[in-house]
Amino acid sequence: MINGKKTVCPYCNQEMKKWKIPQTTTWNDTFFYVCFNDNCPYFMEGWDYMWETQKARASYRCRLDSDSDKYAPLPVWSREALRNNIME
Repeated sequence: MINGKKTVCPYCNQEMKKWKIPQTTTWNDTFFYVCFNDNCPYFMEGWDYMWETQKARASYRCRLDSDSDKYAPLPVWSREALRNNIME
């Protein structure tokens, strides 16, 4: 929860997971909430979008910034990418 609000993905309505931000990034936060639902339309459609626009074999997951309370993309290169930082 952020500010008493449930952390749910706006694209698939699944509960988002708390994800620890690696220390080697430039983000000031210590964690985000991220949708790790592999069937989320945002994640699934991202593969085609990234290939068509960037010629990159990548996608993105929906993240909720814990400081700004805004949704933004989190780039991924595979279904398994970044799962090791899930805080459960």
